[in-house]
This record gives sequence, structure tokens and C-alpha cells, in this order.
Amino acid sequence: MATTKLNVRVNRKRPESMTRQIREQLNALIDTGALAVGTFLPSERELAETLKVARNVVRGAYEQLMDAGKLASEGRKGRTVARSGGGTRKKAGKSSSGKASKSKARKK
Repeated sequence: MATTKLNVRVNRKRPESMTRQIREQLNALIDTGALAVGTFLPSERELAETLKVARNVVRGAYEQLMDAGKLASEGRKGRTVARSGGGTRKKAGKSSSGKASKSKARKK
């Protein structure tokens, strides 16, 4: 369950947001196969500390990649590179909104 050391950099002088820079670099690593399916990514906290950015910056990049089906959440284990065409992974990322609607239903 060891995480992979990522070769990701953030340039604060670029016009693109840091979230976008991280997302695009991770996306490229996944598309080229440098990050294999099932590879664990560093936690939000670990990558944020490495890049010296706020944790929310990394969280945003990870969530966007999960929405695109590129990453999958393994619960407390962390996030892994998803299988290609991860259409089912999109649903998993949206389940949190389903939980919110269930809790609203209980309150009624």
C-alpha cells in the first residue's frame, strides 16, 4: 500500500490555478502510463506538504480527476488510479450527494 513518489511541480507565476496545474500533470502521468492502474497516490496532506500548497488545492485536483473517472477512492486506504473508461467511478464520486438527499429525507 505504499504510495508513489510523484514528479509534480507547481509554478505560482503561471496564470493557471495551482489546482489545474496539479490536475493536468497527474492526468498526463495517468494517460502516458507513468501511473499504472491501481497505483496509490499520496494523501492530500502529503502532496500538499511536498508542493507547499494548501490541502484544498490538492483535494480539488483529486476530486476533479475522480469526477473524470481517472481516480478511484479506496476509502481510508486512499486514492488509486482507476481503470480506463471508469464510468462506474463517476457514480462513486457522486454518492456523497445521494447521502445528503437521504439525510434530508429522514428529517422530513
